[in-house]
Amino acid sequence: MMANGVEKIRKIVILGATSGIAVEVERLLAGQGDELLLVARSAQRLAELRADLVVRGSGNVFTYSADLASIQGHAAMFDFVQRALPEYDTVLLAYGSMQEQKDSETSVDVLLEELQVNFVSATAILTLFAADLEQRRTGCLAVITSVAGERGRRSNYVYGSAKGALSVFLQGLRARLHTAGVRVITIKPGPVQTSMTDHLPNSARFASPEQVARDIVRALERRSPDVLYTPKIWRYIMTGVRQIPETIFKRLSF
Repeated sequence: MMANGVEKIRKIVILGATSGIAVEVERLLAGQGDELLLVARSAQRLAELRADLVVRGSGNVFTYSADLASIQGHAAMFDFVQRALPEYDTVLLAYGSMQEQKDSETSVDVLLEELQVNFVSATAILTLFAADLEQRRTGCLAVITSVAGERGRRSNYVYGSAKGALSVFLQGLRARLHTAGVRVITIKPGPVQTSMTDHLPNSARFASPEQVARDIVRALERRSPDVLYTPKIWRYIMTGVRQIPETIFKRLSF
């Protein structure tokens, strides 16, 4: 990002920093010299990641270990962000969970965990950052959801419903924060080759996290578009999927 012809160092908070997509985003940001604050569960993984990003050129890397699915820990995490990186200008939410659909169908506990991780905890944490950026009247919130949230498919409708609800939440948040000058970007990847999708059929054909990371970093630099499909072809695929009548869609096996 350039300011008056001078490269501006961004200060970016990444929630779910050890996810496959997030790591590739961080490597690109570190190469640009951006300051990063990484939040994830594993303190050891965060330490390893920090060392790698400093070598790659990050101006500064802070880390905080927390289970973001646990709302009780959000206030302490947010307090750390305000002390360690008070002038943060961007937040990327990159964590999530994809349990087996069959497990969600037979276990209420698994069902609730999916909703807790992918929707409830995400909206709780975004509410903290949104209020702060709204008061400062600047900044950007970018959130990874999924194209799975656009229609309820028999193979993953629990995960998809959580991601779909999150996308609707972001749409309303975007409208609320627009007048404050705060951007909200909904990131909708198609299937990506990560540890979360390794068990799925044909996962080797999925998009690479490096490709998706490049699209995300470009969107963060431009603070646009409002909704990012990545790879871009998924915008056109999902346009077609949304047009399938329900009487036909419910008969499809995917």
